[in-house]
Amino acid sequence: MYSVYIHVPFCMKRCGYCDFNTYTAHDLGGGASRENYANLAVREMALVRQWQESQGICEPPAATVFFGGGTPTILPAHDLVRMLHAVRDIWGLEPDAEVTAEANPDTVDDRYIAELKDGGFTRISFGMQSAVPSVLATLDRTHTPANVEAGVAAARHYGLRSSVDLIYGTPHESEDDWRMSIRTALSLGVTHVSAYALTVEPHTWMGRRIAGGKLAGPSDDDQAAKYRIADDMFSRAGLRWYEISNWAAAGDESRHNLGYWHNADWAGIGPGAHSHYNAARLRAWDIAHPKRWAEAMDAEAVPWQGSEKASDSEDLEERIMLGLRIRDGLKISEISRLAGRQPVEGCIDSLIGDGLITYDPSRSAVVPTVRGRLLNDLVIGKLFEAYGL
Repeated sequence: MYSVYIHVPFCMKRCGYCDFNTYTAHDLGGGASRENYANLAVREMALVRQWQESQGICEPPAATVFFGGGTPTILPAHDLVRMLHAVRDIWGLEPDAEVTAEANPDTVDDRYIAELKDGGFTRISFGMQSAVPSVLATLDRTHTPANVEAGVAAARHYGLRSSVDLIYGTPHESEDDWRMSIRTALSLGVTHVSAYALTVEPHTWMGRRIAGGKLAGPSDDDQAAKYRIADDMFSRAGLRWYEISNWAAAGDESRHNLGYWHNADWAGIGPGAHSHYNAARLRAWDIAHPKRWAEAMDAEAVPWQGSEKASDSEDLEERIMLGLRIRDGLKISEISRLAGRQPVEGCIDSLIGDGLITYDPSRSAVVPTVRGRLLNDLVIGKLFEAYGL
């Protein structure tokens, strides 16, 4: 499986909690403006394809394309469609390719969504975050629940699959607030929800307010309780977890998400985007600042900031970490084959006894329980120790 991720680094406003590679300026210099962005992204795609050919890397047609950000929908819909057509021209697209755009509910309307549909998009992921106005205000979000409802309704009208993103653990968010957000999301009729614990980075506006004592920081216990609430409410509504932070109706899982967790190949296009190539064991990342990213392409080279080749142990660690995030689970037989040894005796039984994993002998796979998902780092650490990593 091969995927393409396209990063659009522009936003109307930088949210106080956001640590992503995003910018509110209209023009960042070096040609990196909103008007010219699609041209630059298409140029990078061509350079990446040339590099792949020079390395003997022959990728199949893209099975998924994902436009993330930032706010991809801050650009005109025809620019997103043009970038998608460039993916088709350069690599090809599978006939049933999943094509997703992240959308700020403030930036799309009926006409915009119709243009995405006509251009080949199949899915929209709306940044809902919460249904509670006070929580949205704390997160510096400007949209309203009504914007989300209108966007999902328009997507449904045009036959596009919808997902919503939620954030839990915002300062002063009560458990009742969180339940209201979940109920509102489910009432939209979406069949996919991503729910993420708020992470506070110290250099963000929210991080500085928390450090200065002006805002209470998130609590691990509060976030754990809210995760359990989410898992229970989503499950009762027919959405099963398939990755620690993602729930979906059967068959509506994000194939792009699963590609990451199954260690697929992908090309990252845009400032700060990461790429991953299994055959070369290569991980690469683009220059983060859009101006420098744009200027680097003047030398007709892929605008990478750096790259690294994973060692045997690093590759094994990555596979363990990824496998322990998904409902498909970690195949112990495969990991043991790659490691050249079985895990330390008693490790798997101990994790089962602690209620952290279950074991499916028919697939030789360990799957984290709800408790194991909440203590994912602990489970990963135990498996690292079991294989001497």
